Amino acid sequence: MPHLSLIVYGPNTQGHLTELLDSLATHPLPDAEVIVAAVGDWARETAEGHAPETVTVPLPEGTSDAAARAAGVARARGRWLHFVHAKDGVPAGTPRLVAERTAELDRGDESADVLLLDHITTTWRTTGAPSRDGRALAVAGRSVLTLDENPGLLRLAPLLGTRVIGTAFWRAHEDELTADDEAHVAHTALLRARRVACLDQVAYENRELRPESLPPPSPGSRLALVDRYESLLPLTEGRRAARAVLYDLMVRDLLRTFAREDMPDPVARAFFARASRAAVHQRPEGHQRPGGLEGVRHALLEEGAYTRYRAFQAANHVRRTARKTVRARKRQAGAKLRDHSYRRALARPVDPNLAVFSAYWDRGVSCNPAAIAAKLAELAPHIRPVWVVSKDNEALLPAGTDHVIPGTRRYWETLATAKYLVNNVNFPNAVVKRPGSVHLQTHHGTPLKRMGLDQRDHPAAAQGLDFAALLTRIDRWDYSVSANSHSTRMWERAYPARYTSLDHGYPRNDVYYTATAADVRAARERLGIPPGRTAVLYAPTHRDYEAGFTPRLDLATLADRLGEDTVLLVRAHYFYGDAASPLSGLRRSGRIIDVSTYDPVEELCLAADALVTDYSSIMFDYANLDRPIVVYADDWETYRTTRGVYFDLLAEAPGHVARTQEELTEILASGAWRDENAAKARAAFRRRFCEFDDGRAAERVVRRVFLGEPEEALPAVLPLEERTPAPTPEEARR
Repeated sequence: MPHLSLIVYGPNTQGHLTELLDSLATHPLPDAEVIVAAVGDWARETAEGHAPETVTVPLPEGTSDAAARAAGVARARGRWLHFVHAKDGVPAGTPRLVAERTAELDRGDESADVLLLDHITTTWRTTGAPSRDGRALAVAGRSVLTLDENPGLLRLAPLLGTRVIGTAFWRAHEDELTADDEAHVAHTALLRARRVACLDQVAYENRELRPESLPPPSPGSRLALVDRYESLLPLTEGRRAARAVLYDLMVRDLLRTFAREDMPDPVARAFFARASRAAVHQRPEGHQRPGGLEGVRHALLEEGAYTRYRAFQAANHVRRTARKTVRARKRQAGAKLRDHSYRRALARPVDPNLAVFSAYWDRGVSCNPAAIAAKLAELAPHIRPVWVVSKDNEALLPAGTDHVIPGTRRYWETLATAKYLVNNVNFPNAVVKRPGSVHLQTHHGTPLKRMGLDQRDHPAAAQGLDFAALLTRIDRWDYSVSANSHSTRMWERAYPARYTSLDHGYPRNDVYYTATAADVRAARERLGIPPGRTAVLYAPTHRDYEAGFTPRLDLATLADRLGEDTVLLVRAHYFYGDAASPLSGLRRSGRIIDVSTYDPVEELCLAADALVTDYSSIMFDYANLDRPIVVYADDWETYRTTRGVYFDLLAEAPGHVARTQEELTEILASGAWRDENAAKARAAFRRRFCEFDDGRAAERVVRRVFLGEPEEALPAVLPLEERTPAPTPEEARR
């Protein structure tokens, strides 16, 4: 008998059911069942296409959400129910989180009726936005408690998908849990539960559909909001704290609906009158209104003062507009002052011994600019480096680093007078290319994905790009650094201008040939990798068609399958955290290490025995080490179509390619990741993409750009077969 029943219900709205079931099939859980209460033919066909992983309950078009949930419950065999709407999502690995936590509750001394989860929200514009519920769930901790002990839990987003409900409890209260309104059901479950537990982990993805894609709200649907609270408040009888919280929620939601929805005047008047009656009749005894403007809104609502409330809204709108105007004028004045200061500085002579460095939009000392600056200090110490660093990253600078903060007077004066400007992205549009100044573009990766002007045919990649401004920026370049002939050709295509290509290699990759065995051991010690363990670096890239990072692997399952001798170094934008996660024990034992913010990334590469990535340019750099690389390309077709690519990675991969987590696990667990086929693929990849990287790239760049030496006088690029990469961790240990 399964422990957990995931009940997926509803129509296949905008095709989201397909991706939901695909994600569940990719990460199956032995102790869970998936029941799809499929509304309509499209949902039924989608669910049946995932058999036998799912049990399909076909329902006719137009079946309500409440009826679909009931049909799913009728087939459920688990002790716990997790309702997932067909439009929503379940992040990778989270059914395991839920199953483990509910199993703990079943084994504990105190039982619970409801388990509360955290969630993220995806809209038609953004992906994976965190909720505000995490802090409240973390404060509640892992204890089982009553709602009266923590009535603030009523303030959690009323999403049914964030309530995992005991099956026995659901069936005992099924008559009260049959509303179509999921917020009503979510609140009712919480109010009726004897005890609740919390899991402060993201285990649900709430997808908000674009309102313009849905039927317009009817007057009755707006009044249903009042009905919801008027039916919920009686459930708080005798529970003063819970009633006060629920009443505040009601007034807040009613006022927000009135303020934010563009209702016709007759509808707005009817809604306001009904909301006013509810605010008066349901108000708890002794309840105090909030202070400030919110208190004024409450008072006007209770008085039913529709005309005065509209006047109050209009006055607030005027006040906000005035504040925005003042702020805009201050910004304009600041811009004029900046422009004046910059123009005056541009009239000064260019300082031949001043160089400005920046990397990754002013994040700090890193990447190719950092390697060039280090070599500059060795070969041309008379040239003074100044780094551009954002205020937020200023504290992370190495001690003694001369730097300027963007937007300050010294920033503009330094940019105006420096002879050398070095960046791995672009300097702002306002920067003027002075006669005699030298702009060095170092880039920060080898292009698999389309770049620059080549993004024009790919809207997901080109969103927000001003191509005319881009052309103006690249016209400032004097030199463009390249690691291989492929990059040189692609840069000249994507960034067409009169710069000189420097086929010298990437300076940041010098370390892969200069690092010693002691350096490798020290990197592993800093990361806490136990001696003798195999370290696998997992570094996925960003997807332009996603607004945030979406975990693509169930890391806990992968770590379990690979065993105690393997450590996963995970470098990602988003990472599972906190004590309730199944990853917590793996982190404590050192089997999973979050390196998402670890710098420099070159140390991670030196410490790793192998790399797992998807389409990140880190693979081109890591290939210099001649260590195994596995490509995890679960969404290659989508990435290739939306982002655009310069070559078929699957046909020219640096090692084995996995399309599913199961395939990846098999490659890593079986040892295939370092077999002869992998070595042959890596050798071909290195010949093409490690062409100019030999450990002396920074020297060639400094001699050519800063010291003016002719190309024929520079150190020649060492042939690939004559290079010796840094020792592997195994060699370093010996």
